[in-house]
Formats: sequence, C-alpha cells, structure tokens
Amino acid sequence: MDELLPRIPFAEWIDFAVNWLVTTFGTVFDGIADLLEGIVEGSVDVLDMVPSILLAVLFSLLAWFISTRKIALFSLFGLLFIDYLGYWYSMLQMLALVLTSVFFAISIGIPIGIWGSQKANVRKSIVPVLDLMQTMPAFVYLLPAIFFFNIGVVPGVVASVIFAMPPTIRLTMLGIQQVPEELIEATQAFGSTTWQRLSKVQIPLAKPTIMAGVNQSIMLSLSMVVIASMVGAPGLGADVYRAVTQLKTGVGFEAGLSVVIIAIMLDRITQHAGKNKKGGTTL
Repeated sequence: MDELLPRIPFAEWIDFAVNWLVTTFGTVFDGIADLLEGIVEGSVDVLDMVPSILLAVLFSLLAWFISTRKIALFSLFGLLFIDYLGYWYSMLQMLALVLTSVFFAISIGIPIGIWGSQKANVRKSIVPVLDLMQTMPAFVYLLPAIFFFNIGVVPGVVASVIFAMPPTIRLTMLGIQQVPEELIEATQAFGSTTWQRLSKVQIPLAKPTIMAGVNQSIMLSLSMVVIASMVGAPGLGADVYRAVTQLKTGVGFEAGLSVVIIAIMLDRITQHAGKNKKGGTTL
C-alpha cells in the first residue's frame, strides 16, 4: 500500500508551521504570555489578600443572590472544608485559571456565535472547526501551547480557552436561531436594524441557552486545568497530579474532592444565572 500511495508528511508540515510561527511571532507570543500570566497571578494575589473565611462568606452571598439558599450554604461549607483540608491557596490558583480561561472563551465565543447565527456561510465554516476542536484529544492542545508559551500557567490557560470555547459558540448560535420566526418578522415590520433585533429580542430570549453554553465551558475548563497540571499549571490539578505520580491515594482523594466541590459550586451557580431571579429566597 505504501508503494502505491506515498506517505504525505503531515507531521513534518505541522512541525514546520509551528517552528515558523514561534520564530516569526515569538515577540507576540511573549506579550500574550506576559498578559495572561499577569492576569492569573494578579487575580490570585487579590483573592489571597482577603481572609479565607471572609472570602467564603462573600462567595456564598454571591451564590445566594444568583441562585438559591441551598447552593449558597453548599458554597460556604464547601469552601470552608477546602480551607480546613489545607488546599485554599491551590483552590485560588485553580479558580483564577478557570475564570481567566472562561472569560476569554466567552469573550471570543459569544461574538463568533452571534456572527454565525446571522450568516449561513459563516455557520457552515464554523461547524467543522468546532467538531475538530471538540473531538481532538485534550492532551493534544498542550503540545502547541508548550511550544508557543513554554511550561507553566499560560499554556494551561490557552489550552483551556481553546478546549472550552466550542459549547459557547454552538449554544449561542442555537439559542439565537431558536427565537420564533414570528418575533423576527415583527421586528422587521417595525423597521428594526440587525443590532436592535439582536440586542432587544434575540439575545435576551436566547439568554438561557447561551448561559447553558457558558456552564459547559466552565466545566470543560475545569477538566482542562487539571490536565494542564502536567505542563506546570498550578492549582488543585497539580496536587492531584503529584498524588498520582507519588501514589498518595489520600492526598489525591482530598485534592480531587476539592475540585469536585468547586465544580459543583460553579455548575449550580451558572445554571441559575440564566434564569430570571431577583434574589436568593428559594430553597
């Protein structure tokens, strides 16, 4: 078979492209790395300035305002339990990584989703790329990130952004496309512009679906941040990775349980964020 069909050197082409990008745009990548590292480390420093008990109370109050009393109580006791186990600073590092990754994933993903919902040609071009992004093994994202940004915090953030972005794009497009056609025709009859139609009708009605995409992006970012500990990303993922390599079952369980608490807390809060709720009065 090899004699009939010569092997196409895809791997060599990809390596050449990566090396060319690193050589040509090295200064740009260094600037991006400095920016992301500054954001993550600055966020950790700011959060660490607040006493752990006070920060746990503030997080629980935020959870109560956005979601329910049960979730607020879970957030409070869960964060205090993490502090009790001694993983508070690692939790802050992971939280900063996740929030930074999700911020950039949403900032890029929602506009692309809105663009794709309005242009059929754009949507047809985006969908295969999203399929590739979601089916590519997570570890593969770490390889170019290491080449472009070395090891540490930054490749973890970059890989998490790429890995977590597809749900936000997909569900933004889906939510806007699901707005009833009668409403779209009514806005056109009143002479609304495309931006007025989006901002006043389509995006508000699509908000629950968009927030579902944000929720999925947060969950994917959490999983990727743990994987990124293999390339030097700090946080609870690093504690889990060290426990695995050193066969410390108890430590791994404690760190993994801390990750689960943060995941449940963020998942439940963002599930309620897309709903119309004026305060934390329900159970």
